[in-house]
Amino acid sequence: MTNRTLVIVNTTGRQGASLARVASAVGYNVRAHITTKLSEKDGAIAKELRELQNIQVIEGSLEDDKLISELFVGARRAFINTISWGDEVAIGKALANAAKKAGVQHYVYSSMPDHAVFKKGWPSLPLWSCKFTVENYIRQIGLPATFVYMGIYNNNFTSLPYPLFCMKLQADGSFSWTAPFHPDKPLPWLDAEHDVGPAVIQVLKDGPQKWSGHRIGLAYQLLTPRQVCEAFARGLRRPCSYRRGPITVEVPIPSGYRSQLEGIEELFGKYEAPYFGPDIQAPEEALRLWEGYRGMEEYAREVFPLEEAANGLTWMH
Repeated sequence: MTNRTLVIVNTTGRQGASLARVASAVGYNVRAHITTKLSEKDGAIAKELRELQNIQVIEGSLEDDKLISELFVGARRAFINTISWGDEVAIGKALANAAKKAGVQHYVYSSMPDHAVFKKGWPSLPLWSCKFTVENYIRQIGLPATFVYMGIYNNNFTSLPYPLFCMKLQADGSFSWTAPFHPDKPLPWLDAEHDVGPAVIQVLKDGPQKWSGHRIGLAYQLLTPRQVCEAFARGLRRPCSYRRGPITVEVPIPSGYRSQLEGIEELFGKYEAPYFGPDIQAPEEALRLWEGYRGMEEYAREVFPLEEAANGLTWMH
């Protein structure tokens, strides 16, 4: 590999940061885009990125045409994870156009399905369907690309009162998770910070000759909600139970995310649709890319308490 420049868009996100850490360690020259809208946590990650070897941090808005036009110049590989700031479809198309113009040879795009195309009556999830629209555009313009579909992050769980993945601490010291998912229907899970980087590095190493046009379900365990709670119970050595119920919103959330949650409740609660849609299987391909994944029990034992402590919680003491 003579040209070792790798562009990463949204490098302070879990996916991009995981890839940047691994890519810099194995000798890629990482051109790491970060947004100017940084939270306190994102700021800490941006600081970490600037301290890593082989990383050039580029800070700016993805609605800046000049930034996008210069982002890929001289690069041959890119990983793109757009997020819902601004017009995500317009940004996604602009990034793809700039990458094609610059001659990027392998464009790895973090996509998700639009379930409305699979079955009449299934809703589109607004934060996913825009990614599917961009994926189709990337295919239309002939950019050599691979599409990675991320499983549910293990790292979504918190005992803070956020909707959908609140692992609520009970008065007796146990935990309880309430969500609309069927208790015995498997869902795909991924430790994004630990496993995205090594998997995507292997995709880039294999190259477009193997993966161009392909969709990869990036998830390492298929676990039912009951099995997730069993893994938490083993990892934390505390009882943990699952209850199927509606999503409750106890804190202010953006309106777009509220629409996403309503769609999730209908799509996966009412219709029990397959998470990735009917055409993507996991975890077989993910395991061929990277076998050293961190499973749910290990996450619950080794990482969940640290993330909780970082959020100011003290139950683990």
